[in-house]
Amino acid sequence: MKIKYIVYAVLVAGLGGLIYYRISENNKGKQDKAGGGDANKKPTAVTAIVVKPEDFSNTLSLSGSIEANEQIQLTSEVSGIAEKIYFKEGASVSQGQVLVKINDIELRAQANEARTKQTLAAENERRARLLLQKEAISQEEYDIASADFKTAQAQTQLINAQIAKTSIRAPFSGTIGLRNISPGTYVTPQTIITTLVNSSQVKITFSVPEKYASQIKTGTKVNFSLSGSDKKNIATVYATEPAVDVSTRTLRIRAVADNPGGKLIPGTFADVILPLDKTANAFMVPTEAVVPVQGGKKVYVVRNGKADEAKITTGTRTATDVVVLEGLKAGDTVITSGVLALKKDAPVKATVTPKQQ
Repeated sequence: MKIKYIVYAVLVAGLGGLIYYRISENNKGKQDKAGGGDANKKPTAVTAIVVKPEDFSNTLSLSGSIEANEQIQLTSEVSGIAEKIYFKEGASVSQGQVLVKINDIELRAQANEARTKQTLAAENERRARLLLQKEAISQEEYDIASADFKTAQAQTQLINAQIAKTSIRAPFSGTIGLRNISPGTYVTPQTIITTLVNSSQVKITFSVPEKYASQIKTGTKVNFSLSGSDKKNIATVYATEPAVDVSTRTLRIRAVADNPGGKLIPGTFADVILPLDKTANAFMVPTEAVVPVQGGKKVYVVRNGKADEAKITTGTRTATDVVVLEGLKAGDTVITSGVLALKKDAPVKATVTPKQQ
């Protein structure tokens, strides 16, 4: 019986010791978490940059098209036979120069008839006026004669206007394109005779996203180059659409540039570099350093050997960096690697690297 009690006593003592050990270990773990748990944790190796304020000049790369300063398709306002063609393809012409003459023999015959009727109506109006003064006719009879005279005048003017339209003139100075008719061709108002282009200056048309619309001002200088060419040309913004296109959420812009020698060909594409507003005293941080959070964005900065959170306000984003407008100060060490795995107050060992330009 004594052996049995001894065994029981040993088992009870062992169980009590085990319980005491577990309680002691748990209390120790709680103390480590509450106080110095991180003190024994190995710091995380990270890379970082030291930020400093700088003036940021942003640009926007866009695609545009080159258009002639003035360009039309020449047509005739009247139908008839093209009697004479006075231009050569590819030649320069002056404003008002006659380019094509439409046969007007029938119109001239009508004009002679209208002038004869006008002369007769004028004489009838003169006689009626004299008779009215002598009270030999009524006012109504005179009014009829006067109306006939005015109608004859209007008919003569109409035919003369039609005759004038048979001489097709250049509405502005420019270069003639390829002609689509020959002498003797019957032309109508739907017949395209040729094109006339004035490209002493060219227009560059392009569109910008709506978020940049407020930054576009008339007089802004933009750089552009033709596809496949490295030569930079300068154009000046002179007009914008009054509203954003709701289907594309973009605003159409138009700039003008000189075209000496005619090297800028209308219809070609252009690569446009548009300068935007400058941001003073901005901080540039790499894109990978920014962590999206609910209600905004944050970065981690090194303070006293630990990672600390800094809520930031960002501006323009470039291909590699983000402009930070608020939330940082000069000299802050911003962590640029492993930010997704970091937590506030985690010990870190930062290797400062120079910022890529």
